[in-house]
Amino acid sequence: MPRLTDARKELRRTQITEAAVGCFSRNGLERTSIAGITAESGLSTGSIYAHYRGKADLVRASAHALLAKRAEALGEYAASDSPPDPDELLARLIATIDPAEALVGVRTWGEATTDPAIRGIVVDTVDRMRAMALDCVTAHLAKVEDLAPARATTG
Repeated sequence: MPRLTDARKELRRTQITEAAVGCFSRNGLERTSIAGITAESGLSTGSIYAHYRGKADLVRASAHALLAKRAEALGEYAASDSPPDPDELLARLIATIDPAEALVGVRTWGEATTDPAIRGIVVDTVDRMRAMALDCVTAHLAKVEDLAPARATTG
């Protein structure tokens, strides 16, 4: 059997985490099973376990993927030639919320109260998103409002 390339492995991992997010959204974290994720993904159970140790690992990977997606959007806004003002930034972030992903996010946030690994992912990602939001607002003030970068961060 041929070995999977790194790109193919990443594609499989994404396929599995997307299936897990769908299941977590519909069924909740507790009621989702590996069998359900297997059916949703169209892959074999062996393929799931080749990429993830178990459901807890999948919960962590899904949480990380969803939060990283939000952080990526913030980073793109901050790097833009014309970063949005704070009101527009918030409107853009709200407009791109996927209800199923938001539901998983809320459930993940709740899971972070009892799972230290998920708590670490949530805290790390929220800290990064907060820093990126600050970068975005600072970039807006510096580029659009023509404030010097030092004044943009101190008001």
